[in-house]
Parts: sequence; structure tokens; C-alpha cells
Amino acid sequence: MAGSSLRSLCLLFLSLGVCLAGITVKVSPEVDVILGETARLPCNYTISDSSVQPVVTWFIDSAGSRKRVAYRSPPDSGNDKIGLFKDRATMEADMTLVISKVNVGDEMSFFCQVRGGAVGVEEDVTKLRVFLSPEKPVISHNTHSITADQDQSSQVGTCTSRNGHPQPRIIWFKDSKPLPEVTDSKEKTYMVPRVVKESSGLFTVASELYMQLMKEDGKSVFHCTVEYAMPNGQITKESSDHFSLTVYYPAENMFFTLLNQGPFKEGDRVQMKCETDGNPQPEFEFYKGDVKLGQTGTGLWTLENVTRDDADIYKCYVLDFETFVELTRTLTLKVEYLDPVSIVPAGPLILKGGDALDLQCQTKSSNDHYVVWKKAGKELSQTGGLSLKSVTLADAGEYVCVASMRSVPGLEKQANITIRVEGKPEIDVPVKVEVKKKGDSVTLRCSALGYPAPQFNWRPSGKESVTVEGQKTISINILPATDAVITDGVTCEATNKFGTDTKKFEVAESANTADRRNHAGSVAEPQQAGSSIVVIAVVVSVLLLLFIVAVLYFLSKKNKMPCGKKDNAPGNGQDKHETKPFNEKDVEEAKSSN
Repeated sequence: MAGSSLRSLCLLFLSLGVCLAGITVKVSPEVDVILGETARLPCNYTISDSSVQPVVTWFIDSAGSRKRVAYRSPPDSGNDKIGLFKDRATMEADMTLVISKVNVGDEMSFFCQVRGGAVGVEEDVTKLRVFLSPEKPVISHNTHSITADQDQSSQVGTCTSRNGHPQPRIIWFKDSKPLPEVTDSKEKTYMVPRVVKESSGLFTVASELYMQLMKEDGKSVFHCTVEYAMPNGQITKESSDHFSLTVYYPAENMFFTLLNQGPFKEGDRVQMKCETDGNPQPEFEFYKGDVKLGQTGTGLWTLENVTRDDADIYKCYVLDFETFVELTRTLTLKVEYLDPVSIVPAGPLILKGGDALDLQCQTKSSNDHYVVWKKAGKELSQTGGLSLKSVTLADAGEYVCVASMRSVPGLEKQANITIRVEGKPEIDVPVKVEVKKKGDSVTLRCSALGYPAPQFNWRPSGKESVTVEGQKTISINILPATDAVITDGVTCEATNKFGTDTKKFEVAESANTADRRNHAGSVAEPQQAGSSIVVIAVVVSVLLLLFIVAVLYFLSKKNKMPCGKKDNAPGNGQDKHETKPFNEKDVEEAKSSN
């Protein structure tokens, strides 16, 4: 290139302190762009003679000849001169070539040429590269069964990825490990690649995978990836869906197991599973001892609600008709059982107070079992027997015998017996009952042991009802808390043919109510005393007033009123009054007359 020679010559003369006049041009070696986007191709230049106005032109090589894309030259430096890319290419003021809506056909070399008249001509070249990520690879795999250990390879599948640029690459994977890219069909594993360049200029790539499959390949997982380049040297991958193959191979071993773990008890559901290490699974025949039960292709045999009669040796048998291989396996099924519990003597039992009680709990089982006697949840004995030397009324009730096998969870049987003890009723200790105030309703509960069940009599009585709780008979009496009830209490009497028991219930006002009443009484007493004094004072005042009135009346009769009387003498213009004081004699006479 002339520009390169000129630069070399300039460098030589620079070492001597002299440099010839010339032009330098600099462009990017490569410009990457995504299909359909806009590409920018910059062109930078220098010229030794600043007075020269150069002509800058962008060219491409097409069919062995150069064709102009765009240029700028004085005096038309402000106008673009468009050539081959007239609808998509523009040239900016800084000489950058801009190409919009880039397509695959735009991938070529572009030359930026600077012509400076007498100064010379210089140019540089840039490569425009166009990229498009391909579609996700699609797998079409072999859905037929493939026999293992054949002498020839079988087609595993085809991987296809469409419309990428530049040309993508397909890689096959088995169990997440890449397979070597081998195209020689003489190998056990090889690929047949195909590439199609579409009319759009994009690439569709495909690869067929062939393998001589082994028994282990029946459990393998396959997939492929498409690997492709993107701008700025980026390498990207996208994977297909995963798939497996149906590989047939003969059985070498058989396995016969119980799916649910024992120990098993009567009533359980038992599942047996028979399978081989071959594919496909053959028909399985099941036997109990020497008796054939049936056959199935699933290898599953179920026993519902097993009993002790199902305990035996079970056998699974297989005949592979392709290889004529016979396989047999056995297993032993044990079924634990516990017979219903019986109590001797059978109940219900009626005893008299002081009698002895002797009970035996009996059962049979397939293994060691344990017996526990209980009453009201309380454990009484851990043997099969229960003995009481002298029973009382409190010993009456329901007794439970529980038999179980500790080695078999859930295997348990039980039986109940009711014991009644005859005797005079025994009433529980009464509970003191409180009410808020007199007249309130009170509920009394009288509970008595005794057999036969006692009859009740309340004094005083109210609304009565009788219930039975276990061995106790309970009478409930609802009545108002009158003065008599609070003072004397309420009596409960229980009677049967063996006698009578009587208890008294105390009924009292609550402490808060009594305190309030006492407080009210202490306040009323001084109020009462004050009222009495007022009454006495009033009476004394009235008596004194009456005495004064009597004295005045007596004096008026004797004409000895202390007040003066009128003097109506003629010629006198005013009334005259004369006042005469009381003497002791007048007072004594007044008192006597009163």
C-alpha cells in the first residue's frame, strides 16, 4: 500500500530530522453489528499541508471492481454523495460512514480513501461483521426401542438450530459431558453435520448423533447446544431440551422385596415387588408355597387384610423368552397375631362388701405379649391376674384388661368387666355452698356409692333430679336459699335395702354480702340514737308550751293578766295601759289549776 510505504519512509526520515509531506488514514480493523441495527465506520486522517482540502471517499470491492459508497469533496463539503447504499448509507462531517438496517449482505470490507492532490493519496480498510443469534436448538430423538450391544451404531437423534450468523456450531452432550466431535462413521460414536445457507444469508445447522448403545445408556440423558459468536468476541451457548432413550437389554439379576416394612399384623396391607435389571420387564409369576397366585407385568403383588394364614414362603418366577433365562427369588412373610381377650369369671359380677375378688385375663399370640389391668386409667396389675382380698364400695366399677405385643406397634386387644359391690349407701362429704344473698337459687349435689342404687330424700326439698356417673348415684336438689335453709342447712338422705346414710349441707351467704350487712347495721345504730333525742326534745317543747298556755288562761280568769287594759275615760285622747307584775301566789295558783 502507498500509505504504508509513505509512513515507513517518513519514519526513516524522522530519524534524520526530515520528513516528507503526506497523508495518514486510520480506521477500525473490524466493526461488529447486530443484524438490523446501525453500523458506524469511523475514518480519521491527517494531512501535512493544511491548505489542501482533501476528498474523502468510502469504497467497497464488488465483483472484482471498486464501487463508491459515499464521498465528501470541496466545495460540496456539506453534502453527501450517495452511491451503492443510497437509501441506507450516510457520511457524517467527521467522515464516519453510517449504514442503517444492516443486513447479511453488508458483511464486507470498506475502504476509506483520502485524496490530497499533490500531497498524495492514502487509504485504510475496515471489515464490517454482521451477527445474529440462532434459534434455540430443537431435538428430534429416536422414540423406538434400541437393543444394546449391537455391532452397528443406531441413530440417537438430530439437533437443529436455524437462522444464525455467522455459522454456528453444534455440540452433543451425554450426562452433561460433551461428546468428541467425530464424523468418521467407522467409529462407535460419530456425528453427521449439515449446514444450509438460507436465502436470507443466515445459516441453519444440524447434526445427527449415532452410537453403539450399551446397557448403561438406558439411564443416560442426552442434549445438544448451539455455540455461536456475538460482537466483541463474545461466545454464547444455548441448550436444547433433554431426552432419554429406550434401550432394551436382557436381565441378569432379579430382586424380590417387600415395599412396606414389617412387622406385619393381621389386618395389614402387604405389597411385594419383583423386578429384574433387564429392560423391558418380563411377566412375573407369583407363588405362595407351591400354589400359583397369578402373574403380572408390573411386578407388584398386593395382599389385603392379611391373616395368620397368609404367613408363608412366597416365590417370584421369570422366564425371559428372548434369552430363555429363568430367574427365581423367594421371601418369607410373617404375620403377627393376638387373639381376643377373655376374662374369667365373666362379668358383670355382684359382690358383697368384704368379699374377695380374683380375675384372670387370657389370650393367645404369635409372640410374647403383655397384660395390664386398669381401672379409670390407673394401672393395677401387670400380670394376667387381678386379686382383691376384701372389696369395698369404692372398689366397684369397670375394670379393663389390655393385652399387647410391644414388638408390633398397634397390635392390642382388650376386654372389660363391671364389678358391683352390695352395701349400705355411702354419701360423699358434703361441700359447703355459698350464695350472694338470701332468696337466691342454690344447687346441692348429693353423691352416694352403694348397690342397689339408693333412693334419695331431701329436707327441705326443691326441684330434684337423679343421674348416674360410673358407680355413683347422684341426686341434685335446686331450691331457694331461705332463712331456714341458711340457718338449719339442707339434709340429704340415701337409702337402699342395706341401710341409710345421711349428710347435711351448709348454705351460707358469701363473706362479702355478710360484711356489707354488718357494716349497714353499725351505721344505723347512731342514726337511731340521734332520732330518739330529737323526738324527746320535741315532746318536752310541746309540754312546756302547753304549760304556758294554761298559766295564761288561768290568769285571764282571775283578771290578773300582766298586760295593761284600755282606759276609755272621757276627755282623754289616748289609751292608758297599766302593767302589773306576777307574784308568787299567782304562779302557785296557776300551777294548781293546771
